Amino acid sequence: MGNVVNKVTSPIKAMRGTKRKREDNDSDSNEEINDLLDKSLATPKRKKLISTAKYIYQALFKEERNSDITVHALGKVWRLHKVYLSQSPYFASMFNGSWREADEDYVHIEIIDPKITIESLYSVFGSLYMDEVSLEPREIVSILATATLFQLDSLIDRCAEVMIETTNAETAVRYYEAACEYGVKNVKQSTFGWLLVNLLSLYYKNGKWLRLISIELMQLLVTSPDLFVMQTELSLYTLLRFWMFLKLHPLSDEECEKVTASDEQLQYFANRTSTVAFLSTPKGLPYERCFRALRLHNLLNHHVDIRVLKQDNIIPLDWMNEPLFQQWNSMLLVDQSLDKGPKEVDDKVFLDTCIRCGRTLPENEYLKWRWTGFNFGLDLILISDTKTLRVKRHHRTENERLLSLQVKRQFLIRVSVASLNDLRQVKHQQTTPIQQISLEKNEEAMLIMFDKELTYPLLISVNMLVVSPPRVSLNPAIALASPIAGPSKQRREAAASDDEETAGNSTALAS
Repeated sequence: MGNVVNKVTSPIKAMRGTKRKREDNDSDSNEEINDLLDKSLATPKRKKLISTAKYIYQALFKEERNSDITVHALGKVWRLHKVYLSQSPYFASMFNGSWREADEDYVHIEIIDPKITIESLYSVFGSLYMDEVSLEPREIVSILATATLFQLDSLIDRCAEVMIETTNAETAVRYYEAACEYGVKNVKQSTFGWLLVNLLSLYYKNGKWLRLISIELMQLLVTSPDLFVMQTELSLYTLLRFWMFLKLHPLSDEECEKVTASDEQLQYFANRTSTVAFLSTPKGLPYERCFRALRLHNLLNHHVDIRVLKQDNIIPLDWMNEPLFQQWNSMLLVDQSLDKGPKEVDDKVFLDTCIRCGRTLPENEYLKWRWTGFNFGLDLILISDTKTLRVKRHHRTENERLLSLQVKRQFLIRVSVASLNDLRQVKHQQTTPIQQISLEKNEEAMLIMFDKELTYPLLISVNMLVVSPPRVSLNPAIALASPIAGPSKQRREAAASDDEETAGNSTALAS
């Protein structure tokens, strides 16, 4: 019987124990809840009273109540408030310094910048009464000019953000010039990068935008090694010819849309009766610096390019003497196996002297191509698939008389790949370092594995150097900052050995 009682009482004790645990847990839970409630009630909550800012803007700025300063600019009068205008260092120094306006209630501002308008003054003055500002992209340059005059750094930053976000074919040049004028470095860098990518792929077909580019800006673009040159250097020459024609013949927007870079109107240069090269004439002289920036040694490696240069008679023939001499010298060195390709080359020298070429890959598909021109017996084929870009040294026995017979040839190469959004801004860009590639006949090498972020169509830009660069730059527009790196001891010894072997062979042939 006792056993039965024990068995009965045990569950009761267990229930009592469970109850105590539950009471303890409930007590802890209640304490946590109370702590959270106390904490939430003790923490101030900041809520913005939108109506306050709107009231200030409406009553003080738009209705001009209780004004203590009258501002006169561009023939219009604003009745404003010193306490709000003093957010601008321009006005703060005026009201708090020893200026005459400090004790007066009238200020006349002489506006000499033509980009500043009544509308931009209204927007900038109004922004001082609000905690936000609405910026219209079509008026952004005027607002930037006005914000710069009044030294409103925060508003300048907001203008820069809008300009970077809205850079496109219509605004790129205008934004770049404004950024240069008002010292907005990030906008200058962004718009210049946009133009490097789109100059040949877009402006080549749009004269109304191409003609907006100034001589100074065009020189910088043509000189840059980061320029996306579509096809070869001849495409860049053709674009310069088109651009110069548009500068010399002001046309309406409608007329510009009808003219293309390959239009018959551009026979204007070839049809001149004068035998003097156009760049040597008074009309052509202002554009000389842009054509000087061309890499002529890369324009003289195909017979069609040479024929076009002679027919147009834009570039003086004496410009071509040094590049042609250097091309011939390089060809002889390669033919005698004295130059097996560039090795120790300074990055700047590579970028200043390399071949620039490129193309658009419209779809995600397998493609093979080569760029035309004589590359000193090195026939390079680019191969693109869905994930990689490779290069192949193509060598066929039936063409051996035109190809280098060296077992191995080396060259330097850099590849940039970019995908664009609807405004043709770069969504993602992938650039390889300068690579030294050494290939045997019909051998391939991978250049780049595409990032997953890249989307088609892709713009491909390639910089190549297939022979050792000259000691002196062939491009008069480029002043080399440092000489070409000299050969190492091993290379000097190898070169001396090659010279001795060549001399021995020559002697044997002579005897």
